[in-house]
Formats: sequence, C-alpha cells, structure tokens
Amino acid sequence: MTKRAETGFTLLEVLVAFVILALTLSVIMRIFSGGLRNVTLADNYDRALLLAQSRLAELSVVPVEGEAAGDLEGRYHWRSTIHPWIDERNMPPVGVQLRLMEIEVAVAWQGELGGSRQISLRTLQLVPAQVPGS
Repeated sequence: MTKRAETGFTLLEVLVAFVILALTLSVIMRIFSGGLRNVTLADNYDRALLLAQSRLAELSVVPVEGEAAGDLEGRYHWRSTIHPWIDERNMPPVGVQLRLMEIEVAVAWQGELGGSRQISLRTLQLVPAQVPGS
C-alpha cells in the first residue's frame, strides 16, 4: 500500500500568513490615515490663504489706517493692520503726493489635533498723500 502525499497548509503556516497580513494592513492603514491628515491640513492652509488674499484685496482698494479683526466661516479668525510704511531710503521725492501704506492680514484657526495655526500676508499699497490744509 502506498502512502498518499497530503496537500494543504499546516496550522502554523496559516497563523504566520495571518500575522504577516495583519502587520501589512496596519502599516497600510497608518499610511492612509497620515495621508488624510496631510490632506486636511493642506485644505485648511489653502482656505486660510484664500481668505487672507480676499481680505488683503478688499483692504487694498481704499486702505484706511488702523486695525480690524473678525471671523470668517465661523472657524477662521482674521486680524488686519494698516499703517504708513516708513523707510527714509525709499521716501518719494519732494513734491510727490503719494505715500506707501503697509497692509498686513493674518488668518488663524485651530488645528484638528489641537494647537493653533496662522498664515500672514503683507503688502505695500501706493496711496495719495494727505495734503495739509485741504
């Protein structure tokens, strides 16, 4: 009588295969969750940048010296400052009726994992100088 060769996997081989599968899946899940966190972070930065650019464009139309603050979309908080830009090396020649105003907009928000984030934009705007006595 001949002995038949048995085919199939032993219990040990099946357990090793499951351990390898579990380790591989856990690494893949960490990669995907890290990717999702990065996408969310990038989306928040993009939205804050868009809001800061919009606010900067709005303030650049007619810059009025001073500070202001407010909320956007219920989550983002903005702060703006407008003041004359003073630098003796770049002063306009005598008789020129223009001046530079520095406009800064900062947008802040809370991150998903705690901690606050902020983006800040700054520009210079050429405006007519105020003539004394007019």
